[in-house]
Amino acid sequence: MSLKTLIIKSVQYNNWVVNKYLDWLSTKSEEQLNQEVPSSFPTILKTLHHIWQTQEYWWSHISERNDFDFEKVFSKKDDIFNAIRKSSQTILDYVEGLSEEDLEKNVKVESPWFKCDFSKYEYIQHLIIHGTYHRGQIVTMGRNIGITDAPMTDFNFWNIYKDQE
Repeated sequence: MSLKTLIIKSVQYNNWVVNKYLDWLSTKSEEQLNQEVPSSFPTILKTLHHIWQTQEYWWSHISERNDFDFEKVFSKKDDIFNAIRKSSQTILDYVEGLSEEDLEKNVKVESPWFKCDFSKYEYIQHLIIHGTYHRGQIVTMGRNIGITDAPMTDFNFWNIYKDQE
């Protein structure tokens, strides 16, 4: 399998799983999503906001626009959900148009926290893995407040059933 095929599948999976989670969480009340639970972020909604912000941060570097706006903040459920959906689809559309050479291109990132110079595909992998990490936290946070109906979103599950949905 080529690097391009692997990364495209990964980004397609990310977009699918983001939508699965948001469809699931859209059935929950604003009160439930704002209930405080000990975790990296105090609420499910704040964790979702962080996932969106991080996707946007890395997207600004991957796309080489470098225009991430730290001041842009959402607090309402629908605004956060729409922002994540849009961000995930934008990333998918962009990555599907990249060549193998584009994916291997290094992009230098200099931030207040670190400096690095990795390939676009490594940043894309990080973006996906980071979101996966926090979605796992959301499941645990949900269980702590009585939300026990999280959808199955393993990569293998998507790989097997993606064409049947």
